Amino acid sequence: MLLVVKKMKNKKYEEIIQKHRPNENRESHYIVAFLIGGLVGALAEILIRFYLMMFHVSQAEASVFMIVTLIFFATLFTALGFFDKWVNFARCGLLIPITGFAHSMMSASLEYKTEGLVYGIGSNAFKLAGTVIVYGVVSAWTFGIIRLIIGGGAL
Repeated sequence: MLLVVKKMKNKKYEEIIQKHRPNENRESHYIVAFLIGGLVGALAEILIRFYLMMFHVSQAEASVFMIVTLIFFATLFTALGFFDKWVNFARCGLLIPITGFAHSMMSASLEYKTEGLVYGIGSNAFKLAGTVIVYGVVSAWTFGIIRLIIGGGAL
């Protein structure tokens, strides 16, 4: 008897879930993310060309300036409150580049801004990004050791 009631509840629960589950058109999300990601890449290339022409620096230096510019605008737009709306529309097209990393750091900081500069913003800035940095460093070290053992040596 208890098993029949439980099955009925599970069936009813599944019906409710299906009724309220949002319909996602994944194909359109893929296309939008691809196009927006391409636009971000094109913007990055335009910025590199701009810095090469304006400041007469090397390609490497212009690339660094471009990254700093994208990080600045991602954090500024996050602080102003409309980068989240863009991300909701563009999905991974805005989150995969360096702008997503800057957005994650700024969002975590802004959540706790009422607690002050040190305990709020400062201590929460690397909440999400800190794990990415730690695992990135540990992975690089591990693969470096493996390469050294296998015989890859220095570049």
